[in-house]
Amino acid sequence: MALFGGKKKTIGLDVGSGLIKLVVIDHAKDEPELVKVAITPVLADAIVEGEVMDPGIVADAIRGLFVTGGVKQKNVVTAVGGRDVIVKKIQMDRMKESDAREVIRWEAEQHVPFDMENVELDFQILDPDAEGLQMNVLLVAAKRELVENKQALLTDAGLAPEIIDVDAFALHNAFEANYPDEVSGTIGLLNVGHEVTNINILEDGVPILTRDLALGTRRFREDLQRERGMSAEEADKVLQSFERSPSLDPYVESRGEEMSVGIERAAAFLQTAASKSGVAMTKMYMSGGGSRIPGLGEVLADRLRIPVERANPIKNLKVREGVFDTLAMDEVVPLLMLPVGLALRTT
Repeated sequence: MALFGGKKKTIGLDVGSGLIKLVVIDHAKDEPELVKVAITPVLADAIVEGEVMDPGIVADAIRGLFVTGGVKQKNVVTAVGGRDVIVKKIQMDRMKESDAREVIRWEAEQHVPFDMENVELDFQILDPDAEGLQMNVLLVAAKRELVENKQALLTDAGLAPEIIDVDAFALHNAFEANYPDEVSGTIGLLNVGHEVTNINILEDGVPILTRDLALGTRRFREDLQRERGMSAEEADKVLQSFERSPSLDPYVESRGEEMSVGIERAAAFLQTAASKSGVAMTKMYMSGGGSRIPGLGEVLADRLRIPVERANPIKNLKVREGVFDTLAMDEVVPLLMLPVGLALRTT
């Protein structure tokens, strides 16, 4: 909480399986301004599919990132995600928010496959001013252990978690800020990370479904190492190039097919849950390091039969001069969708 005046700067911290990303946004002026970006790699297997296997190593990496980034502020906004987080649009009897808060745990029991004694819950009424006996509610549930572990990690790193968000909401936040004219209809956000790909489906700007696929850039790299005899460095160079190559194309095709099946299953589930056939994505935006893999967007577009575009998390964001002076902007910007979404939070 700011003691004097409004919030000045917000730090978005994205602790990924391959990289830790830090973004600082200044909110002091009329429009938010990106003032700092810092990135550091994580030791291999210190984080596996979002689960921190070695908290000491990861906490050290976070501390080092703040030192090298020259960031002294300790309050951060971070997020949790993965299979231990459920985001779901549900319907319940129309009532006041205060009354809904009393019964939401009972309602959630019907939709959340977790032990409700160990779950953190939140919700938002999506149509508070509508009439009718039923109301649409966005339900969010996370295993308490997941939240507590993230808090403990940040405490070990000497930081104070000001807000612990949900990955899907942070991605939506960044997308809405940069693509305000694209939030109508049903849109897909695909964040291709190191080990996990997040599928988020938005309906008229509201996240209504999130799914994770255990497939990320690491799998592509392992394909090249195993099948083509490349070193990890050689494989990464191919994955981060701007040109398609015969050595990579077969794996982009096969892994892109695998990714498309996961996306189609999520969309099919949504249609079934909505009991209608009209919930169809009209466009998909890609982010994360995997969005740079040459040819992946084209493979997904062909299979899904919708336009697939790489999202730009700083498209509408003011950027202070010098932020990217020591960074390869083309390589770094696709990684920033999640931390930018976190740093755009002011409350």
